[in-house]
Amino acid sequence: MSHRLGDILVIVVAAHLCGVTTASEMALFADLRKTALNRIVAYDTAPSHDTISRLLRRLEPAALGALLAQLGAALQAQLRGTDPGKDPGVIALDGKAMRRACDAACAAHPPLTVSAFATQTRLSLGACQAGKSEVDLALDVVHMLDLAGQTVTADALHATHRMTRALQQKGAEYVLGLKQNRPAWYAEAEAAFATTPCPDLPPGGRSGCVVTAATPRAAGHHAYGRVTSRRGAEPPVTRYFLLSRSMPAAELVAITRAHWAVENSLHWVLDVHLREDHARARKDHAPANTALLKRIARNLLTAAEQTKTPISHRIQKCAFNDTYLISALAHMR
Repeated sequence: MSHRLGDILVIVVAAHLCGVTTASEMALFADLRKTALNRIVAYDTAPSHDTISRLLRRLEPAALGALLAQLGAALQAQLRGTDPGKDPGVIALDGKAMRRACDAACAAHPPLTVSAFATQTRLSLGACQAGKSEVDLALDVVHMLDLAGQTVTADALHATHRMTRALQQKGAEYVLGLKQNRPAWYAEAEAAFATTPCPDLPPGGRSGCVVTAATPRAAGHHAYGRVTSRRGAEPPVTRYFLLSRSMPAAELVAITRAHWAVENSLHWVLDVHLREDHARARKDHAPANTALLKRIARNLLTAAEQTKTPISHRIQKCAFNDTYLISALAHMR
């Protein structure tokens, strides 16, 4: 029995929308939901779990990654509306491991996926997983996206000349974490703020401060930022940032807080609701394609309705309601 590639991909995406995770479950899903799915794809006999598994193993991840980027850009434009002056928010770069997508011998180095997450619209705009380091994967993601006029955030691992050059070439602003992995840059930031008066830290809150850099340290570098925060009775924590532009302290605080949406609204959802850390696909391209499919499903669930309905409820609605499932899939057109 033969099946069209596009039909199987739609079936697999639909299965992810319903919380299905393994190839055997996807084959069962395709059989039991055939009547509903035949409204958008045509098949008489559901693809077997071996067919689905072969597809996940052999499909080139770059092609699926391009689909994710196209879908993310289209949904981003749709959810932001037609106002070109509307704040595009922050694009957060961060990596996430798939804990069970490897055997015990490689447990210390599980497959890693780096995502670009739009914090305002809660969409995954792009992702890469190809056996590279997190730094290289993040650069691959940057190269595939249109970032002109947007602010990109990333942790201190990405405060590199390669990243700042790539972001400047893309016309993006950046707010990159600074730690001791860049000792000269970090020391200069500390020295700059040692002689700069900054606001006092409010109880249980955050305070920010920005100072212009005496000498640019990287492509597009213009200023340093400092954010101090305290939680409860714990000692205050101070973090430094490499900035491509000067900005009000309140904006720096808002941007650095927005960055954590990639953890709370993407990585947490992938693990808890889409069960990414439970995925055991390990051969060939299966781990990379599984990660990309879960991000496509996450985007479709976000676009499914403009309400405060939890993602977990949207997954259940896709599982129980054929009309809702087809409506969510329709956003792929």
